[in-house]
Amino acid sequence: MTVGDSMKLGPIQRRKLSDEIVERLTAAIRDGTYPAGSFLPSERDLMHLFGVGRPSIREALYALQRIGLVRLTSGERPRVTEPSPKQVLRELDSTVRHWLEHQDAVGHFEQVRLFLETGLVRHACAHASDEQIAHLESALRQNEAAIGDETAFALTDVAFHRVIAEIPANPIFTAMHDAAVEWIIGQRPPLADAETHNRQSYAGHLAVYQAIRDRDGERAADAMSRHLEQAYSRYARH
Repeated sequence: MTVGDSMKLGPIQRRKLSDEIVERLTAAIRDGTYPAGSFLPSERDLMHLFGVGRPSIREALYALQRIGLVRLTSGERPRVTEPSPKQVLRELDSTVRHWLEHQDAVGHFEQVRLFLETGLVRHACAHASDEQIAHLESALRQNEAAIGDETAFALTDVAFHRVIAEIPANPIFTAMHDAAVEWIIGQRPPLADAETHNRQSYAGHLAVYQAIRDRDGERAADAMSRHLEQAYSRYARH
């Protein structure tokens, strides 16, 4: 008997009732029995339908909410929703925050961000409309006007990068950008001589914008790479 055969003959794990309920409700949502926007039966009706107690129903509903299939609101029946990239990434929040406490984790995330944003600027150079480039210029000007105001500068910094993430009109990119802001940028400590750092960061934004405006993908990717690497090195020293 092989190892694989012995594993097939091992103990059978009894499934939790809530797991079975999740599976059945998920199938009903996917086959259109409960389309997006509709309400599921009440907790009492679900208890009767599945022949289980309230704790199992509530555990299943919370699990469905975590994966983005239902929204739970006090006083209302559960409403079926469409899962979004933002919601999927939000489910990783506690795991990522724990991982970020480990050595080298921030550096790994920064590398992922570098790959993402250099790809985004290459795409922008090839595909951004004149209107989108004008929107990016507006974000750049707001960033410049905020130099010296640490809070306002941080907000306009994020806004500049988000405009670039929005150009492909792909919700996964914007969700990844927002997650990076929450997981990495939002946890950065204040810097001494913030105005100097603001000016250095703005110079990086300006170089990125000018390359996108000129439709020069290689220069834009190089400018973004230098900008992000300089930003990471500034905070890594603190």
